[in-house]
Amino acid sequence: MAISAQERRSSILEILNNAASPIPGGQLSKKLGVSRQIIVQDISILKASHPEILATSKGYLIAGKFEGDGAQTSKAENEAYLKPNGKPRRVFKVKHSDDQMEDEMRGIVELGGVILDVKIEHRVYGTISRPLNVSSIRDIKNFMNDIKSGVSSPLKNLTSGYHYHTIEAKNIKILDEIEEMLREKGYLIETLDGMPTYKPKDYNNI
Repeated sequence: MAISAQERRSSILEILNNAASPIPGGQLSKKLGVSRQIIVQDISILKASHPEILATSKGYLIAGKFEGDGAQTSKAENEAYLKPNGKPRRVFKVKHSDDQMEDEMRGIVELGGVILDVKIEHRVYGTISRPLNVSSIRDIKNFMNDIKSGVSSPLKNLTSGYHYHTIEAKNIKILDEIEEMLREKGYLIETLDGMPTYKPKDYNNI
């Protein structure tokens, strides 16, 4: 017999409170017998009365629950919930091929996200970040045309495909949906570590 939405949300809270590590949305959906989309919606509703619930790249968790055992949320994860200019932003670490680049960008934009930038952390060159401000299919087409018509390769190729995007949306629910989409497509890099920061090397001082 199917449980009610309220009972399901109570179960989600109980699971998160008893969890020894972050719980992926897919694991919750299997345990409760509903789709991942329903889990995303439930989490969004629960956050209204339980703001301590966080969605991280490893899954859902209760903020501060794992302090001291090596699994606490990082500063970068918590900063994802600050709202510059009134809109929430989140930084995603991703990896994909050049052929998958348009698919990644379309997935983000079609869900309502704005790709503000692309960043890499290079152990020699340090942090390299460039604005993108891609918010429409037209922007994506223009970007892809520029990439394909030039002789330069995408920035991500300097770090074997690993890179970061800052994504902005009108609410956290959309960011959660984007995260789940990136995870399902295999683009999201699952990590609780914050974005590392490398300073460019000065070989004159080595």
